[in-house]
Amino acid sequence: MRRVSPQETEAQQTHIVLPSHSNAHGNAFGGQIVAWTDICAAVSAQRFARRPVVTASIDELHFLQAVKVGMIVELRSMVNRAWTTSMEVGVRIEAEHPRTGERSHCCSAYLTFVALRDSDEGQDAEIVLPELLVDQAEIWRRRHHEAQLRRDHRLKTRAERRSHR
Repeated sequence: MRRVSPQETEAQQTHIVLPSHSNAHGNAFGGQIVAWTDICAAVSAQRFARRPVVTASIDELHFLQAVKVGMIVELRSMVNRAWTTSMEVGVRIEAEHPRTGERSHCCSAYLTFVALRDSDEGQDAEIVLPELLVDQAEIWRRRHHEAQLRRDHRLKTRAERRSHR
């Protein structure tokens, strides 16, 4: 089985917020930030799985501050944990003032991706994700543990929704 470190899954994107990315108040559309977040996370998921992946869910996304036109937005993503066919990717989004260089955390998101069969694989082909190597450093153990807690919450919420149909 292939083994992958979280660092091998890291992806980074940098964008300038243009007028076409903003609302009438000069703030970046939330949907634009979500789209960039999804793409950045998908790169990390594909780097990990080395097969097609799709977004299954995006956990809550709370904007901590407005991102204005002209600001630089930097997104960084990495796989936090993997299970049988799914994985959680964390994304941190920061805004940078272009003249001062001052950076601030504007939001974070956790996305779940599911690995798919390649088009050349048969319908009975087993999907096996690689093992995510978790460094023994406290930050990696914490990320790994918290990802499991979020997954448990997602599965519980999904089961509750299904029971109310």
